[in-house]
Amino acid sequence: MIKNLRRAAIAAALLLMPLAAPTPAHAQDRSVVPHTLPMAASVQLLPLAAEVRDGYQRTSFKHWNAGQNPTDGCNTRAEVLLAEAVERPQILPGCKLSGGRWWSYYDAKWLTSASALDVDHMVPLAEAWDSGASQWTAERREAYANDLAVTPSLVAVSAASNRSKSDQDPAEWLPPSVEVTCRYTSEWISTKLRWGLTADAAELEALTQVAEACPGTSVTYETAP
Repeated sequence: MIKNLRRAAIAAALLLMPLAAPTPAHAQDRSVVPHTLPMAASVQLLPLAAEVRDGYQRTSFKHWNAGQNPTDGCNTRAEVLLAEAVERPQILPGCKLSGGRWWSYYDAKWLTSASALDVDHMVPLAEAWDSGASQWTAERREAYANDLAVTPSLVAVSAASNRSKSDQDPAEWLPPSVEVTCRYTSEWISTKLRWGLTADAAELEALTQVAEACPGTSVTYETAP
């Protein structure tokens, strides 16, 4: 587990201002007023609770469903890929995507094939289960697993980086590109606050350390319906 985060490395990376591709929103619904606050303050809003994995099955979260437009033939995964494409792919029959170009911000890589990408749940399904989703209805778990209403919930990244992350929280895994540590952590917190999920002691400690290293970073979230 990551006991001590390299604050100096993070701070130095922030000064480098690396190139980053645009990250378009997955949807335009802004009927819920978002909350914005400093990262350090947002960490304090996360309830402390032990994680419980008992009973978890990935199939408890129905995904991918038909997405925001059930008539277009594209499921949630494809809709995320289309929304985050820097160069839009061609949509073939059956919503098969051909061509296109994507930026995997976890590991700072350009990808030119949809098959090379995974759509990552910012807070993995197993982590969500451990942090409160075990008590949800099946419908709410489906809504969580297919959350296209806000950008941070689902993110297209390289399959390699997603599988390296697996179901780990920020006490155990952070993106290999240190310059995106602040962004990644703010989006993790945003997702947990959006869905009312808890954090365990090690996770809170790690988030607090990152917040101290990212004093200029804020967290914006909208409470899920």
